[in-house]
Amino acid sequence: QVQLVESGGGLVQPGGSLRLSCAASGFDFSSHSMSWVRQAPGKGLEWVSSIATMTNRPAYADSVKGRFGISRDNAANTLYLQMNSLNPEDTAVYYCATGWRTEVRRPSSYWGQGTQVTVSS
Repeated sequence: QVQLVESGGGLVQPGGSLRLSCAASGFDFSSHSMSWVRQAPGKGLEWVSSIATMTNRPAYADSVKGRFGISRDNAANTLYLQMNSLNPEDTAVYYCATGWRTEVRRPSSYWGQGTQVTVSS
């Protein structure tokens, strides 16, 4: 049974940092590219970042480039998102999903249940 479980969300002040984690099980994590996707209140899904399998090559949306860092630990079956210099526009539910960028929209992609990130003073 495939499971993706996000954690690490919470309330943070503008300019602060958070590190999200996504624990994967039930599939060969190391052979999948992985992504983070977010959904702000009242808005659609926004792709945030992806990390490729094998090469660990990252990709970022322009809105987070230079502030967020994606990484993975294949031995621990865990995906991470380090978020720095957070601003209120980063407030959203953050999901991890299998796939590279638009591949997360495929019916075959797996998604976690999401973790809430709120940036507010």
